[in-house]
Amino acid sequence: MLISKSARDLITFHMKNNDDFRKIAKVFQQYGIDVTGKGKYASFETDLRMDKVFVSGLIFELEYQLRRELEDEKVAHIQDPAQIIELLMA
Repeated sequence: MLISKSARDLITFHMKNNDDFRKIAKVFQQYGIDVTGKGKYASFETDLRMDKVFVSGLIFELEYQLRRELEDEKVAHIQDPAQIIELLMA
């Protein structure tokens, strides 16, 4: 059976997103953060009690693992894991 180029591209896109999400979840897990359920909406500062230095390290590690760089203006306003995931998956 032949698959059209657009279908192949869509499959490749979903596979890459799954791989990226696995990498993201692994990095968060290394920091002790569960990104399933309500955990992804936990505030770094108040709920997770993370200092900005550790949040910066987390973001750096995520950028490194995904070989992607986030814009400094957007990083400055990050409050929770869901926001990082959204920026990285966009």
